[in-house]
Amino acid sequence: MKDDSLARFVGETVDLLERRGKLAGFYEGYRKDGWGHPAYHPRMLVKVLVYGYCMGVTSSRKLAAGCENEVALRYLTANQQPDFRKDHLTALNELFVEVLGLVNLGRVALDGRKIAGNASLEQNRDEEWLKEEVGKLLAEALERIEEKKRQAMVNQERMERKLLTKRGREAHKQRGSTIEPVFGQMVMRGLVRFMLRGSNKVRAE
Repeated sequence: MKDDSLARFVGETVDLLERRGKLAGFYEGYRKDGWGHPAYHPRMLVKVLVYGYCMGVTSSRKLAAGCENEVALRYLTANQQPDFRKDHLTALNELFVEVLGLVNLGRVALDGRKIAGNASLEQNRDEEWLKEEVGKLLAEALERIEEKKRQAMVNQERMERKLLTKRGREAHKQRGSTIEPVFGQMVMRGLVRFMLRGSNKVRAE
């Protein structure tokens, strides 16, 4: 990564925030007794989330895929491939305000000369506006996640209803001889996830 790359800047910024104790909220809820599967380091996950939001990517699925395919995200994760869930929303909200706070907000005084431009008094922003916008951004991301969860539950209920019918049970029995062997061959050949969407694109991949 180049010295002036966004990924390196985000990584160094999050490291600075951690040294200042601004990431304490992300460590809450993790067990310290050694039980359970090792968790991904919160600092690394924060780096990926901040970089994703800087690039306009708020989808957990896209961030997880990017950790496999994009150089910048692989740099931030040290080639780890975490799955993402939007936990610690309060801590994220505070963190984003802290990141924005690294930029000095103040008044710029000019002389009275009139210069044509796209800026106006209505476009000036203060710290309260930034906090409000961060809250809206996180709320929108959370709503998309909840909608995907609701859709997944609907799909699960639809499948359960199909399995209650004779035709559905017979179709499900065919899975062991028609679908599972294909997945087994894919895994043996090193293909664990399709990167593209749609039957035609998946067939090409």
